[in-house]
Amino acid sequence: MHVQFWGTRGSIATPGPQTVRYGGNTSCVSVRTSHGTQLVFDAGTGIRALGDALVAQGTAQQRGHILIGHTHWDHIQGFPFFAPLFGAANTWDVYAPRGFGTSLQETLAGQMQYAYFPINLDDMGERLRCHDLVEGAFMIDEARVTTIYLNHAALTLGYRVEVDGVVVVYATDHECHSRTAGRLGKPLGQVLGEALGDLHPGDRRHGEFIAGADLLIHDTQYTDAEYSSHVGWGHSPMEYVVDLAMASGVRRLALFHHDPSHDDAAMDTMVAAARQRVFDAAGTLDVFAAAEGGVFELLAREAAPAPALTISNGDARAKVDGGSATGRTVLIACANADLRERLRGVVTTEGMVARDAADLQGALDAAHAESLALALIDHALPAGEGFALCQALHTTHGSAQLPVIMLAGPGDLPKAQAPDGATEWLALPVSAQYLRTKLRAALLRTRARWERALLPPDEDKRLNALRALNLLDTAAEDRFDRITRLAALLFHVPVALISLVDAQRQWVKSCTGVEAQETPRELSFCSHAILSPQALVVPDALLDERFADNPVVTGGPRVRFYAGQSISAPDGSRVGTLCLIDHRPHNLAPGELEALKDLAALAELELRGSR
Repeated sequence: MHVQFWGTRGSIATPGPQTVRYGGNTSCVSVRTSHGTQLVFDAGTGIRALGDALVAQGTAQQRGHILIGHTHWDHIQGFPFFAPLFGAANTWDVYAPRGFGTSLQETLAGQMQYAYFPINLDDMGERLRCHDLVEGAFMIDEARVTTIYLNHAALTLGYRVEVDGVVVVYATDHECHSRTAGRLGKPLGQVLGEALGDLHPGDRRHGEFIAGADLLIHDTQYTDAEYSSHVGWGHSPMEYVVDLAMASGVRRLALFHHDPSHDDAAMDTMVAAARQRVFDAAGTLDVFAAAEGGVFELLAREAAPAPALTISNGDARAKVDGGSATGRTVLIACANADLRERLRGVVTTEGMVARDAADLQGALDAAHAESLALALIDHALPAGEGFALCQALHTTHGSAQLPVIMLAGPGDLPKAQAPDGATEWLALPVSAQYLRTKLRAALLRTRARWERALLPPDEDKRLNALRALNLLDTAAEDRFDRITRLAALLFHVPVALISLVDAQRQWVKSCTGVEAQETPRELSFCSHAILSPQALVVPDALLDERFADNPVVTGGPRVRFYAGQSISAPDGSRVGTLCLIDHRPHNLAPGELEALKDLAALAELELRGSR
């Protein structure tokens, strides 16, 4: 693997006589595999020289991949000046963290608007393909790329690349989760489980991400002495990174994302201090400071490298519900009134709905009948109620995917893995911007194997037709119940329903086999079924990306099989369904589909007699 540094500076470019040896351009590193796959980490000002070099090779670069850690200015400002993007025969894929609302393509286009740049991003056409990523893994040709959220004030991904028997990790910008300077733990250089066992769970997880890297390119913007006045800025002290790299079995560490105030002399001092730290710990880590123009050829180890880590389940390119955070419900459980109010302010700033409480029972009451997107729980709740609430939420809300952020002071952080179902632990105090980023990352960690149905194009007309039937919230009637009883018997399923899809709910007019009255529309299979005149059949919900993580699948009533035939009001608007439900997977034969359609037609006749 061929690795070259083109930009090593952080925050802002600092060219000049005092930064000649280590460089003044912002972040850009190129990697070329033995098969010729071209990877580029970040698109700071250093990418311009890389582009010129690729063009100078004669054939330029027909195909390449740019992996952006995050879209802060210093990581993308060189992008419009990357010459290969303008070659008619070239194709480049660009990857970056998925956010809420704004896509990567829209962000890149923003800096190439007419007011700022003479060429529009749209002029590149199909030569440029943008990909929004979450945590997970995916393949670029023969290279396996694993992503993990870093600890920064903006959504930021680290990249672990495994190919050619070599592991390279690129992690910038990142701050230690414990937010404390100094040595991580003693003794260093032990096996991973022992050396990292006493760390903040976030630092432990980061150690697992970088474990066994042949080359770790890591943010080391500060020294310990400088970090004490920059806590919460989203960057690491060198001492933290050196210790973590030694404890994680890293072979070579490149100090990276140099602070604008660090001239060449300051960098020499930092490198010397880092090497002394390794020497004092009897470590074998090779430490150097990344310098522009630096080239490394990494060869495969004689022994096989560590296997690819399962940092996060699923595809890093998987769909998540990243359209907006607006309207999602967040539970805040915190005994401290001032902190609770501050958390509420951050949540509402994101457009989310806050439900808050000061104790366990109040939190459970606040969460009752809510479709929670996230929970913030203060570890300081009395009598260990924080842990109990975390467990209770996972039970009552029926989804192990519910993100839970536990809040604690540095002295209260747990050892080893985050217990009791917490997604992560966050050390207090924390800035509003930092917390906003944590909220977004927690939501984006939840895979969208649960799609909320689109609204029908005639939604207003449909709702008017539904309400004109005068059936909502009426008592059970035998004329409907006999249809659901017959459906359950005919199709050998335990549950059959006639449901009506209202604006925010699915209301059940008739049910056999279960006591049901209404369900939030976003959980409803029937809200999908009314989108088409054909029956919706889901043979096994756990294998269907639209429903696998739906709470009515993962929890009660544990739907596995669903078949729903829409039923229409007199004006033709599809207002509800006749549906079949089973707790076991199976399918319907063509003749059974016709029978379901016939029974739905009978239900329609009863609807039309209700006016």
